[in-house]
Amino acid sequence: MTCVRLVLASASPARKRVLIDAGITPIVQVSNVDEETLGDELAPITPADLALALARAKALDVAAHFVGHADTVVVGCDSVFELDGIAYGKPLTPAVAVERIRMMSGRTGHLHTGHWVVLGDRSAGAIATTSITFATMTEDEIDAYVATGEPLNVAGSFTLDGHSAAFVRRIDGDPSNVIGISMPTLRDLIGDLGITWPRLWAIR
Repeated sequence: MTCVRLVLASASPARKRVLIDAGITPIVQVSNVDEETLGDELAPITPADLALALARAKALDVAAHFVGHADTVVVGCDSVFELDGIAYGKPLTPAVAVERIRMMSGRTGHLHTGHWVVLGDRSAGAIATTSITFATMTEDEIDAYVATGEPLNVAGSFTLDGHSAAFVRRIDGDPSNVIGISMPTLRDLIGDLGITWPRLWAIR
């Protein structure tokens, strides 16, 4: 069985961890895509389409460094949280995180993750969407959670694998998507490019 290397065009430690837990050891190479600038250029666009466009841009940027590597697939991902039709990325500051979490408290939103894979001159993309229902949080809980620093650099200000896990009442859809990369979606896309999933396991 011929091995295939997977290059992850993302700095997200959560995405890397999901891949490693699934038996894949990715090569991490972060793209030079400016998410804020590209997002402004693409507006108006739906939150789901924004996630896919950003994932595509990241994958293509990194894939340019692997031209001619027939054994290398590049994966780009980007997650956007949607509430009331509005797209929310990383809050970056405590004040913004507090405001967003207050809006999310006791409500249901949608986490869209765009996936784009590139193998040579072929590519494929898809969006995975998971609905998340949050518990009603007290002001003390919100302040304490934001003080951990965890929500500042994750889309939607929350994650399933950290301090905020206790505040997620329900998810409808793929759990790995909420962490940042949907494994079933990635398997489908890899298959579209003619790669069987076990070929990724052999690289260590």
